[in-house]
Amino acid sequence: MSAPAVPLTAPEATPAGYTTTTAATTLAARRIAELGDRARVCGLYDALGAPLYHDLATYDDPETRALLTAVRATPGPVLDLAAGSGRFTLPLLATGREVTALDLSADMLALLGTQLDRAPASMRGRCTVVQDDMSRFALGRTFPHILLGTTSLSLLDQDGRTGLYRSVLAHLSEGGRFLLTVLERGDSDGPDETAAEVTGAGGTVYELYEHWPAGADSRTVTLLPAAPPQDDSPVTVCTDRVAVLDLPRLEEELAVSGLSVTSRRLLSPPGERHRVTLLTTEATR
Repeated sequence: MSAPAVPLTAPEATPAGYTTTTAATTLAARRIAELGDRARVCGLYDALGAPLYHDLATYDDPETRALLTAVRATPGPVLDLAAGSGRFTLPLLATGREVTALDLSADMLALLGTQLDRAPASMRGRCTVVQDDMSRFALGRTFPHILLGTTSLSLLDQDGRTGLYRSVLAHLSEGGRFLLTVLERGDSDGPDETAAEVTGAGGTVYELYEHWPAGADSRTVTLLPAAPPQDDSPVTVCTDRVAVLDLPRLEEELAVSGLSVTSRRLLSPPGERHRVTLLTTEATR
């Protein structure tokens, strides 16, 4: 299927920002205004938005391949944080790994459960699904690999990230690695807002908008069907504002928490709007 034009993430804030003067000038806000009362505005991870998010989740992209390659280097079970509907969980299970998939959203985990029900029994038997908060979890075991992908770290505030690092350290095996990605803007002269049509796994075509001014501390992603029915039926519109966490600040936070960065790998070509970096970290205390 076609890959999303921008990485999708879970919501950090409600879509209420579209009532502000600034938001009203965006292409996405104008599109929502065109729909009027038909628009059912929701977040990407709630009951309405989760199926759309899942339809666009890709299982064959540079981030997924890089994480699978990194995990393949050493054996052992994997803890997949903010696992969602299984973007990393399912490929990991397919390699024969035991995976614990942790996510706060019951709606996203329900989608993962549906996919596990369709999977071979050997895969289902190696997956443990946990509904919990990635900023404070206690599983009573350790892992040689803990993953946090798709820029999910930016969904947490400072206190939440501190709790995440603390929980990760408590669950890392001796010599274990915490692998995570960070998303930054890779261009300085691009437009504040982009719009694209993307096709989901089920064949549905979506309009995907991203409002991300250079230097801004957040970006807004909006997703809706590109060809809604011509009648007066409701149209699901997913929109969320997501914080932006730059690489230097993240590395400083990791070091203070007791996690040392051992490698950095750029996963996107230089100059692209979205610069995704994969960090490999190990406990220093």
